[in-house]
Amino acid sequence: MKKLTVDLGSRSHEIHIACGLLAQSGPKLKEIGLGPKLVIITNPVVKGLYGDALRQGLTKDGFSVAVLEVADGEEQKTLETAGWLYTELGNIYAERQTPILALGGGVIGDLAGFVAATYMRGVPLVHIPTTLLAQVDSSIGGKVAVNHGRLKNNIGVFYQPRLVISDIGTLKTLPAKEFANGLAEVIKSAVIGDREFFGFLEANLDRIKAREEKVLEEIVFRSVRIKAEVVAKDETDLSLRNILNLGHTVGHAIETVSDFRIEHGAAVAIGMLAAAGISNRLGILEQGELDRLRKLIYGAGLPTEISGRRVKEIIQAMRHDKKIKGGQLRFVLPRAIGDVFVTDEVDISLAEQVLTG
Repeated sequence: MKKLTVDLGSRSHEIHIACGLLAQSGPKLKEIGLGPKLVIITNPVVKGLYGDALRQGLTKDGFSVAVLEVADGEEQKTLETAGWLYTELGNIYAERQTPILALGGGVIGDLAGFVAATYMRGVPLVHIPTTLLAQVDSSIGGKVAVNHGRLKNNIGVFYQPRLVISDIGTLKTLPAKEFANGLAEVIKSAVIGDREFFGFLEANLDRIKAREEKVLEEIVFRSVRIKAEVVAKDETDLSLRNILNLGHTVGHAIETVSDFRIEHGAAVAIGMLAAAGISNRLGILEQGELDRLRKLIYGAGLPTEISGRRVKEIIQAMRHDKKIKGGQLRFVLPRAIGDVFVTDEVDISLAEQVLTG
């Protein structure tokens, strides 16, 4: 098992990464003093794959377990769904010390995390991510939120979990498209802070796509380590943590204009290439670096461009981005693979040119 700590003082917590960890959840929760009553929030697909077995295992370990099931999909990540969950938590007499276990992908993690942060002014939260994207990104760092209107994650808080349990075995049941979506965030991690890791991804892409256990554990661990180090230095996204948004300024806009039919990882992949293209046109990123990034993204099974018909809509959606400061769009741009910087000096017309192709 690989293990690391997100160093945040009194909010520090561990992330455990290995195959077969779901079966060890009970003892791990007892180690940090959680229980005896637990609430699992999940969706129907994950409940069928892992939720029932997790509940049975926790029950055998002496926990009283309730399961709340939310329909699958980004459209469930709303204040309305959160309101329903508050009601259900009240109906089962959840208390301030009743932990919420977020079992699922990014949608469940964001939604259940938001509910945990706000129900009774905060109950213990444990992330048990079951997708690659959730294991390497959304379960790490304490950002929890819901969508409102056509805007993504615009109502939220920072709320750290007590523990993250990443069972690599759950990645083997992911549909290929969902696995590829997670690879977008893995690639992003390498681009922002680890050139050698990017080379590892290039050299081992076939093994990664074949979902070999050891290589999956390695890419999750290395991605998490990069994010955890950044979060430890800038928990509330005031400066350094902005680099984690590589590809997200364009990516979130793409998700919005597609009514979330284009998934997060695919949108971020296009956004990364847009950021790299902007940097290249500004004379910063070398063409060879841009070509390497495009090749790896394509090889991972991710899109590399968006229909030109949607570009103006994307540009308009970007103007609503949470990261706008003083009316200026903020971009994360790569200087080179493994080295990025944040700027608000990108002309919106240049972004439009790059997206148009």
